[in-house]
Parts: sequence; structure tokens; C-alpha cells
Amino acid sequence: MSQLSERPEKSVVGLPLPHESAVQHVTGTALYTDDLVHRTKDVLHAYPVQVMRAHGRITALRTEPALAVPGVVRVLTAADVPGVNDAGMKHDEPLFPGVVMFHGHAVAWVLAETLEAARLGAAAVEVELDELPAVVTLRDAIAAGSFHGARPVMETGDVDAGFADSAHVFTGEFQFSDQEHFYLETHAALAHVDEAEQVFVQSSTQHPSETQEIVAHVLGLHSHEVTVQCLRMGGGFGGKEMQPHGFAAVAALGARLTGRPVRVRLNRTQDLTMSGKRHGFHAQWKIGFDADGRIRALDATLTADGGWSLDLSEPVVARALCHIDNTYWLPNARIAGRIARTNKVSNTAFRGFGGPQGMLVIEDIMGRCAPLLGLDPAELRERNFYQRGQSTPYGQPVVQPERISAVWWQVRENAGVADREREIAAFNATHPHTKRALAVTGLKFGISFNLTAFNQGGALVLIYKDGSVLINHGGTEMGQGLHTKMLQVAATTLGIPLHKVRLAPTRTDKVPNTSATAASAGADLNGAAVKNACEQLRGRLLQVAATQLGSNASDVRIVEGVARALGNDAELAWDDLVRTAYFQRVQLSAAGFYRTEGLHWDAKTFRGSPFKYFAHGAAAAEVEVDGFTGAYRIRRVDIVHDVGDSLSPMIDIGQVEGGFVQGAGWLTLEDMRWDDGDGPNRGRLLTQAASTYKLPSFSEMPEEFNVTLLRNAAEEGAVYGSKAVGEPPLMLAFSVREALRQAAAAFGPGGVSVELASPATPEAVYWAIESARRGGAPSRAGHAEGSGTGDAGREAASGGGGRTGAEALSGA
Repeated sequence: MSQLSERPEKSVVGLPLPHESAVQHVTGTALYTDDLVHRTKDVLHAYPVQVMRAHGRITALRTEPALAVPGVVRVLTAADVPGVNDAGMKHDEPLFPGVVMFHGHAVAWVLAETLEAARLGAAAVEVELDELPAVVTLRDAIAAGSFHGARPVMETGDVDAGFADSAHVFTGEFQFSDQEHFYLETHAALAHVDEAEQVFVQSSTQHPSETQEIVAHVLGLHSHEVTVQCLRMGGGFGGKEMQPHGFAAVAALGARLTGRPVRVRLNRTQDLTMSGKRHGFHAQWKIGFDADGRIRALDATLTADGGWSLDLSEPVVARALCHIDNTYWLPNARIAGRIARTNKVSNTAFRGFGGPQGMLVIEDIMGRCAPLLGLDPAELRERNFYQRGQSTPYGQPVVQPERISAVWWQVRENAGVADREREIAAFNATHPHTKRALAVTGLKFGISFNLTAFNQGGALVLIYKDGSVLINHGGTEMGQGLHTKMLQVAATTLGIPLHKVRLAPTRTDKVPNTSATAASAGADLNGAAVKNACEQLRGRLLQVAATQLGSNASDVRIVEGVARALGNDAELAWDDLVRTAYFQRVQLSAAGFYRTEGLHWDAKTFRGSPFKYFAHGAAAAEVEVDGFTGAYRIRRVDIVHDVGDSLSPMIDIGQVEGGFVQGAGWLTLEDMRWDDGDGPNRGRLLTQAASTYKLPSFSEMPEEFNVTLLRNAAEEGAVYGSKAVGEPPLMLAFSVREALRQAAAAFGPGGVSVELASPATPEAVYWAIESARRGGAPSRAGHAEGSGTGDAGREAASGGGGRTGAEALSGA
């Protein structure tokens, strides 16, 4: 076991501790960015001037009427920007645009003494527009050839030979929905300028260093003139990785120009209409199986709906390609990726970052093809699991293939799958109008940023004379428990009780050049950096303790706040040790750093080993479906998930539960609708509130929900043997969707292949049931053509993006 992975005796990591801010969360005392407004004097409120057209060139922007509104102080426009008028890293996102690119695009911001005055001022601004054609749906973008960004192709083996060797070849297409982050805290920023013209921004951001960089280049400043702090976020899920930068820049620009603090806080409708979502995807595929049901070849094109600018669409597509294999070996594959440019909000990171989209494609294929191959879906999946010595299509060896089988068989045992399948068969035989089904799916998810440079973390650890310890690290807390784990890592490494350690808010003037808290790498990167800093300090203190105890430093151990030497009864309390070190002029602060080793990625050839390791998991989900309405309930879910040797088991189980439910929401409930009609509201988001956009709630929770962490699973080369947990569990929700498919098929004759839309709303399940009753015959019933409800409406009705069952899935 390496030094990074090995745990000392009586370690604080591994203990099931509550979230470090749990008490503040439930008592309402936890502060978020916008709460600081009430503690700040003379704040101005910013309000966006949104243009309610999907596409058009601005021909006139008159701000004078707004300035006549009582309380309005200033209107920010492009002419006010002293630096670069751009809020993105690709320089394709003007902060104050000259061309409106989506319905609700903000073209100016009004600053006023009150939020209401700012709102009235924004309504008074006059904007004239030369309207341009708008591409709203993904299918229209593909037809029009509207693409931007890189178009990677991942190839392995000989695809043509693979198809020639296949006993069964199937083709199809699949379009599935985007997803709204719907974090509890909307985008917020508060900026002020001090007497030295230094800019300080409080921002609800997952990437403070990048927020700092964007604010600096908008203001024409150097990064050392801008400090960004993130106290905590009320959820992020990827939606605050890139998207907060522009809002922070507006606040900072306003503060710089007026000399007063400026607050930006979007209301829910603004957040929904102005910020990006998970990328919806379209997939065109062809797959070949041998006579035993093993995959011989896969040829697919994945098209992501990128929206109006690139944002993070390129790495999202790259990760989708890298995860289309999921747990299955693809000996011959050719997967192409591309990004559609549409006149919608710029889609961005979302938990899983393209991985769920890629994996959903292969899981949909397996679910659709299993009946046509005469195999149980679970059997088809098992036959295609990775084996020792096999590599991914991009060339990375799968070094723990036994974990795929381990979680799979453990969850089947925990869930009593064999017995329950017999019970379900008996139930279905006696209930013609209600059917149940149980599905098991697994996952293999790569951990690390695809861009190698992002795989670094920093920390600053300070020990004060009284023995108390303060940690600063580059990760941000969005409720996921990262800070809790960092406290445990520090206490373990220093050998002191947890109460001795406190954690400071994330700030760019403490730890510079940090990566986003994303890619599930927050604990890996920052934990290793915190450990590195603490090891430096412990090494210095061991020398001091050795002198005091009359021993060699190598024989001294600090455990539970007491230093002892091997073979020596003498001991030295932590506080005394620290005080002694201070008087000996020993440095009691250390900057820690970590870079993930062993990574390599060539984006041009799409080859390499971009991931430090793979996280694994498996879920068994049972559903019950009503044949009259398509309504369903999740009766039971069992999960076995691989988090290595957990840093904080209670936190990790919560992450597994939360990720699963969010994934189930994406796959079954969350149906985003856009107006794709030709009227004046073309491109408008129709699901602008929780009243029209259905989120998972208590009523959608599984009636029985069992989560088990895989035991004896320490990961060599990761901090204290742990594995990442943030994103992988979301993909366990594929089990719910596959159970719904199997339940719908149970209404028809045996061997029926059922197409199922995503999200699999009750309406979509109903049409899948109708198709199954006809023996899998295609149905056009319920199509929403011309209704202006967008792609989602058509997909919910057709189950596949406009093509009927026979067209979308044909044997060759």
C-alpha cells in the first residue's frame, strides 16, 4: 500500500460522521452568497434586460427610459466594459451581446437602489431587433448542418470486419432529453471594491479560480487584483462550474463603475431561462452480436445539443464517447461525436458530464436488443462484461474487471433477485392490468478530468500556537460533504482529534489556480493536497517531538493528539508540542500540492489513459406499472457501490442515494419542453417553474431503498484508499428505466422489443405498453407534431425521436 493510500491507526477517516454544516443547514444559520447582502451596506441590485426572442441582431438599445425610473443608478452595456466583453473561456459568449442568441438572452443589466426599481428599470429599456431564423430543436440542427466545436471520432479494431462476423445486426436511433439542475440556490454574486481598487467577489461557483480569471479579463485587470470567495453553495451539480462567471463579472463591473457593492441574484424563472442544462443527445447506431449474444461491433454517432455557445460541450461529448462502452467490451467500434448549435441556452456540465449520455445509449441498445436475441436482459449484459486483459475503445486497460462482476452478483444476492423474479412472474400472470418488473444494471465510470492539466489540487494548512488547525483547499462545498472529508483527512494525517481542525471558505487568495470541484475528483485532488500539507507539518513536528522525547523522529507517532516514541513511556500532548515548535521557530504553515500521476490523453487521436481508476456499482430496481395510464411506482431499489475504502461512509451513502434519485428524475420525470412553433414565442422554455417541470419528490422515492458500500475495496494510489462518489451513482438509475421497459413489455407477448422514450414519463410508458400489446408494432398515436411542445413532446409519444418501432430497430 502506497503512502497516499495507507491509513494510520485510529484514523478519523472512515468514521460515519455527519456533514460539517448539517446543524447550520437544518437551523437556517448557514450563510449562502445572497445572505451576505443583508450584512453589506449600500448594496445596489442588478436586474437583467432579457430579450424574449430566440435570435436577432440588436439594432437599437435605448437605456434612457430606465434612468428615468426612480431608484435606478446605472445601466450596464457593452460600452462600459474596460476589458474583454466575454464571459466564457472559448471567447464565444459576449457578456453584453450584440446578437440575441436565445429566448431570454440578457443584453444589459440595470443597477438600482432596490430590486423592484431595478426590475422596473429593466422593463423600461427599449431594444430593437432585426429578427433572424432560429434553430430550436436538435433534429432541426442536424438537418440544417448546424454544428460547432470539435468532432471527435473514437475507433478501435476493425468495425467492418466485426459486422461481417456478426450473426445479428440491429440499427436504430435514440433521442433523449436535457435536464435542469434545479439547485435550491439560484445563481448569485456579490461584489465590492476596496480603497485600493481591489475587487472582491462572493460567488456561488464551483470554480472560483476561473470566476476570478473571467472577472479579471472583463475588467481589464490582472488576477491578483481580483479575489473570489465561495462560502458554500445550495447545490451545484455542474451548473455552477462555468455559468457563474458572467454573473460575477456583471456584479464586479457594476461595483467597479459605481464604487458601491453590487448584488446579482437570479430568481427561479431567470435561472431557468438564462442558464444551461444537461445536454440532450441524439444517437444513431448500428450494433452487431455473435450467435452467443456477445458484441462484435458498434458504429454510432452521438450528437449533443450544445446550445448557442460551446461552454463545456466539447469535453462533455468527449466523456460521452469514453463511456459509451459502460461495463461492456467493444472489440470493434467507431463512435463519432458532434455538437449541434441551437438557439437555446448554452448547455453545460451536469453530474456525470456526458458519461450518463454515453452510457444511456449502450444500455438502451442492450434493453432493446435482448428480446430480439432471445436472451434475458441481465444475461445479455453479463455475457458482455469486461474481462481481465481487455481495454476500452480509447485504449485504457480495465484493471479491475472483477469489480464489475463483484458488485453485480452482490446486488443480486442482496436483493434476492432470483426469488423475486419468480414472484413477479406469478404476479404478472394473475394481474392483466398491472405488471411488475425487476432490472439490474451496472456501471463503470472513469475518475479524473479528461484534460490532464486539470488533475491537480492545492491546499494551505495553518497550525496556530494554541494547537488549533485551519485548512484552506481549492475545492468548493455544494452540499456534497467535501469539507467534511477534508477535515477528516487533516485530522487523520496530523493524528489529532477532529475538533482541533476548522475549515475556511474557499478563496482564490489562499489557494491559487485551482481546478473546478467537478469530475468527482474533489476529494481525490484536494484530499491528497491537504494530506501533503499536513505531512510536511507532521514531519517538522516529529523532529521537535523526537528531541523532547529523546528518540528518533522515525520512532515517534502522533495518535489522538499525543506524541509517543516507540519503546518509551514518555508522551507529549499536541498543544505542548505545537507551542514548543513555535518557540524553536519551526514553520507551522505549509502549502500542499497534488498532481494525479499516470494520466495521458491525446484528444486528436482519442487515445490514452485519461482516468486514474474506474468507479463501479450495480443496482436492482423493481417497478409496478398501471396498464391503463402508464403510471408507475418504484417498489424497491438495492444498490451496491464501490467507493474504495470510504473516507466518510455516511456522506458517501447520502451521495449514492442523492445521485440515484437525480438520475431517476432525468430518466423518468424531468421533461423539458421548448416552443418550436413559428410564432413569436419560438425558442421559449415552456417549463419555467416547478409547477411545469416535475422534479423527484418523496412520492417518487423507492418504497424500500437499500444502499451497501462494497467492502474490502481499498483503491491503491488514491487518498487513504478511497474512491470518488459524486457522479457515478447517478447512472445506477438506468435500472429504473430498464425495469419500466420490461414491465411495459410484460403487457405483450413474449420476446417483444419495446422502445421507451427518455424521460420515461407515464405518457411514454403508456405508449410503450400500447406498442407491446400489438406485439411490438409501431404506433403513431399521441404524436405531438405541430403542437409547439418541442423535441420532448414528440419523443414522449414516439419513444425514439420520430421513427417508429420497426424503422428504428430492424434486424439484418
